[in-house]
Amino acid sequence: MEINKKQLRITFLGTGTSQGIPMIANNHPVCLSKDIKDNRLRSSILISWDNVSYTIDCGLDFRQQMLRENVQSLNGVFFTHEHADHIGGLDDLRAFCYQIGDMPIYATKRTLLNLEKRFDYIFSKENRYPGAPSVTPFVIDKESFVVDGLKVLPMEVYHGKLPIAAYRFNDFAYLTDAKYISDEEKQKLQNLDVLVVNALRIDEHPTHFNLKEALDLIEELKPKKAYLTHISHMLGFHKEVSKELPENVFLAYDGLKIKV
Repeated sequence: MEINKKQLRITFLGTGTSQGIPMIANNHPVCLSKDIKDNRLRSSILISWDNVSYTIDCGLDFRQQMLRENVQSLNGVFFTHEHADHIGGLDDLRAFCYQIGDMPIYATKRTLLNLEKRFDYIFSKENRYPGAPSVTPFVIDKESFVVDGLKVLPMEVYHGKLPIAAYRFNDFAYLTDAKYISDEEKQKLQNLDVLVVNALRIDEHPTHFNLKEALDLIEELKPKKAYLTHISHMLGFHKEVSKELPENVFLAYDGLKIKV
């Protein structure tokens, strides 16, 4: 298959942390904000090139995100890890499976084993539910692979003590839920046009970058542009935080579309 540099179209399906914003039973001012950019579904992106589209993760808000963006077709899913806010929408792949048959899903061995356990009715050979989505799993590690003419480079980052996957496509990279990245893996993040990275809140957190850590990583890697995602209400109001960011750094928001 011929591999050329593709123009990528990125849609931020969700930019919130695991509970989204507003949070249930939370009266923090950001949760009560009337600014639509302060309302955040669980983190995921849609990445498209040529005539194909993939998501990174399909979380608990996947159905709502697909309807909001009027996504009519999907060719596969890249998973970062097995937490509910990143896999909880797996069953809703069925609508797209009706179109293409088995849906390719890409994940680490550990994540796939977790999916098989939690969604037994999808993966079971003996007891598979007839109406369940049909998927074809592919195990990824830290080696590159090609899908639909695009080179995909996975990276290992740490979500606290949990190793999870990040991804680079051309000169675009997507990291979420990261707390630590080795120097070896940072080499895969050089010379980026766009870096998307998590920035949970102002205060430090044991398993996620806070704002300072995210900005320090951006300063170290020096992408042309960077977008912050996986944001909690504790980061602050979108409008106010945006004013304090470096010139080439932006708060992502749900529905934001960029080209790389």
